[in-house]
Amino acid sequence: MAISFDLTGKVALVTGANTGIGQAIAVALAGAGADVALAGRSEPAETLDLIAGTGRKALNIRADLSSIEPVGRIVAEVVSGLGRIDILVNNAGIIRRNDLAEFTEEDWDAVIDTNLKSLFFLSQAAARPMAAQGSGKIINIASLLSFQGGIRVPSYAAAKSGVAGVTKAMANELAARGVQVNAIAPGYIATNNTAALQADETRNRQIVERIPTGRWGSPDDIAGAAVFLASAAADYVTGHVLAVDGGWLAR
Repeated sequence: MAISFDLTGKVALVTGANTGIGQAIAVALAGAGADVALAGRSEPAETLDLIAGTGRKALNIRADLSSIEPVGRIVAEVVSGLGRIDILVNNAGIIRRNDLAEFTEEDWDAVIDTNLKSLFFLSQAAARPMAAQGSGKIINIASLLSFQGGIRVPSYAAAKSGVAGVTKAMANELAARGVQVNAIAPGYIATNNTAALQADETRNRQIVERIPTGRWGSPDDIAGAAVFLASAAADYVTGHVLAVDGGWLAR
């Protein structure tokens, strides 16, 4: 049997796709043949143009995932605008940094609500039509901090550890309905969010020295993994957290 990564006829929803990893995933899914809906607070003008360049349809849905209020509307707009939903990529997320002794309830709740609570309830909303049609792919963006504790980011570490756990929990329930649920844990990826680390000569050197491949990852490195997990080639992969980290965790 031929192995296929072709997504022709599929419809994907990607959150937080205006730049970086989310943008790369959205464009790669379109390049593999999917029509793509984008959900987020910011206007993803560049991403919409890049998807248009692949010849696929794009749908922009403005929504603030700091609460679960819009999740039902988002899925309904995808289905009404593009006809169905086959793939969900939960990429939207925030981070707050502070010393443990100074970390506030506000910063705790903001990160947990966006990175974990909204992720679960959007997945729940998308899983309903996926289960009804007997197929679907949910891909959560986890983190190296799904495995490690990090420094000065307790709510982010808690949320991303939760993403790994809820990925497995959802996979267990949805597998019999034809829906696979997996996560990608990016390593150090060169994006706008990591610009300060890249510019810090000492910290940048320390990071690169720790990575066996000897370089920062690119958003396209994550996009390739997402296309695999979204495709029929990964139909027997579920409940897995795939580290795309240049070997960081193996070191």
